[in-house]
Amino acid sequence: QVQLVESGGGLVQAGGSLRLSCVASGRTFNAYAMGWFRQAPGKERELICAITAGGGNKYYVDSVKGRFTISRDNAKNTVYLQMNSLKPEDTAVYYCAASPNNYYYFQARTYDSWGQGTQVTVSS
Repeated sequence: QVQLVESGGGLVQAGGSLRLSCVASGRTFNAYAMGWFRQAPGKERELICAITAGGGNKYYVDSVKGRFTISRDNAKNTVYLQMNSLKPEDTAVYYCAASPNNYYYFQARTYDSWGQGTQVTVSS
């Protein structure tokens, strides 16, 4: 497994932007697919986007397509989530996660390492 630490959350007005970062340590970062999950109050945690180990393939859930962008820098052991045009319904705790299964990188069940989460609050 890898150790993951997120940063970059905060309070932003609707329509604004935030960039989350997640730094990995431990085993080889570039062997892992990476994903961002979020959990809103009273809701289950959901996978909102993911990226393969080499960065060549990306997955987005419909609710964030066109607004969020996942990227990674394997030289820096870091994955990013750029969030634009934020809406109040994006308010949640955001988690980065790692999956050893690069083929099924778009399936939440393959993720087995988690960060501690960072709060994102979007005011209307």
